[in-house]
Amino acid sequence: MKAAVVRAFGQPLVLEDRPDPQPGPGQIRVRVEACGLCHTDIHAALGDWPAQPLPPFVPGHEGVGIVEECGAGVTHLTSGRRVAVPWLGWACGRCEHCLGGWESLCPRQVNTGYGCDGAYAEKMLAHADFALPVPDGLSAVEAAPLVCAGVTAYKALKVAGVRPAHLVAVCGIGGLGHLAVQYAKIAGARVAAIDVVDDKLELASELGADLVIDARTQDVAHVLRGQGGAHCALALAADDTAFEALHAGLRRGGTLVMVALPAHGSLRVPVFDTVLKGISVTGSIVGTRQDLAEVLGLHAAGRTRVVFETRPLTSVNESLHDVRTGQVKARVVFDLGAAR
Repeated sequence: MKAAVVRAFGQPLVLEDRPDPQPGPGQIRVRVEACGLCHTDIHAALGDWPAQPLPPFVPGHEGVGIVEECGAGVTHLTSGRRVAVPWLGWACGRCEHCLGGWESLCPRQVNTGYGCDGAYAEKMLAHADFALPVPDGLSAVEAAPLVCAGVTAYKALKVAGVRPAHLVAVCGIGGLGHLAVQYAKIAGARVAAIDVVDDKLELASELGADLVIDARTQDVAHVLRGQGGAHCALALAADDTAFEALHAGLRRGGTLVMVALPAHGSLRVPVFDTVLKGISVTGSIVGTRQDLAEVLGLHAAGRTRVVFETRPLTSVNESLHDVRTGQVKARVVFDLGAAR
């Protein structure tokens, strides 16, 4: 099989021929049809974060494909079933976080494309209990961005406690942001979409944003305060100044939800304003299997639109560059099925 491999941090990925992986107990082998390109894959390939993957490894955690073989003990999935393989590749199921419905906080978790080989490959292994069936009628390339971008944006809105008539600020209208706009509208909220790229601001308007803010020419905090302040703000752009502008644009009792992970990011929190205005600052990391099932269900019901472009896996290095430099409107999806 072909796989795109990180051999060394900061170096181009190498397309290699590898033997087909063999599933062990509780595992499945998936013939990958599609995998979205998440910004986390770029951080992984660069070794940006304190907890680094161990090269050589195969990135990719927005994998969708067909179950090809099941290991011992796997009874709920069968060969031929289309499944999604997300970032949360495995969790222990026994710690307080798993038992409390927050498996994405499990301290022993294994992350797809980071702690184990991912979906930038024609075939991959997955833990069967963490591979979710994809609803009938969804194509692999359409479902792939939902596996991380979708569930991460959806979970962040849950964490924020968004309700009808809330003003939700979404900063960064890319792979996550264009879906966050839609989930917030489904929840009945008003949406202020923030970006620095004309195409992305136009996309936000197309998707139902009530207000678009061009951070190049407008003072984000001032505009939000002019609307009474945001009830919640999703920080999806990996930029420290964007985090601070969103904090300043919250209303009393508002919540800043940090999702993007700048390589060396930090947030200066004004203690006086935070305390006196009862502002909350929290983080949100991907979502649970139940969250992903809900995201796939919403899309299968026709409630959301995924904006993406397909590329071959051979374009992996060019594609990583294009995403890193903001040249992609929403999501790149590697279409591995098209090569067969």
